Amino acid sequence: MNAAEAMRAGQTVPRPIPPAFEELFRKEYGRVVAIALRIVGDGDDAEDVAQDVFVSFYRKHPADAPYAPSWLHAAAAHTALNVLRSRSRRGRRETAESAGLDREPIDPARAAEVAETRAEVRAALGRIDERSASLLALRYGGLSYDEIAAALGVKRSGVGTLLRRAEEAFRKEVRS
Repeated sequence: MNAAEAMRAGQTVPRPIPPAFEELFRKEYGRVVAIALRIVGDGDDAEDVAQDVFVSFYRKHPADAPYAPSWLHAAAAHTALNVLRSRSRRGRRETAESAGLDREPIDPARAAEVAETRAEVRAALGRIDERSASLLALRYGGLSYDEIAAALGVKRSGVGTLLRRAEEAFRKEVRS
C-alpha cells in the first residue's frame, strides 16, 4: 500500500526522517545516552531517555536549529532526573510493600558498597534543585563549560560559580 492509499484508508503515514535530523541523531546520540546513563545508572533506561528526548525534539523543533545540541543535552539531564525521581518514588512504595520480607544480599560486599554509594548519589541528586542536579549531571557527563552554558541558558562566565554552588548543595545532601 502506498502513502496515498494508506491516507485514504485512514491510516497514519509516517513522514520520512529528514537527513538533517538523522545527522543530528548520529552526532549527538552517544552524548545524550552518556548524560542519561550518568544519572540513571542503567543502560536500558538511558537509551529510553535518549529515545524520548530525540522524539520530543523531532516533533517540536527543526533538526538544523543551532540550539539543537544544547537542547538535547539539557533535555537528557531533565528527563533522566525525572526517571530517577520516579524510580525513587516507586522504590519507596516497593520497600513499604515488602517490609517484613527478609532477603539476603547475593552480591559480594564490595559490590554492595558500590551500589549503595551510587544509590546515595542518585538520591542526593533527586533531592537538590533541578537546575543544580542538571548542572552536575551535564558537567560530570563530560560537557564543557561552553556546552553547559548553552544547554542551561546561562553565561559561560557563571558556570563555574553555579557548579561550585551545585557541588556544595550536593555535599550537604550527602552529609545529611
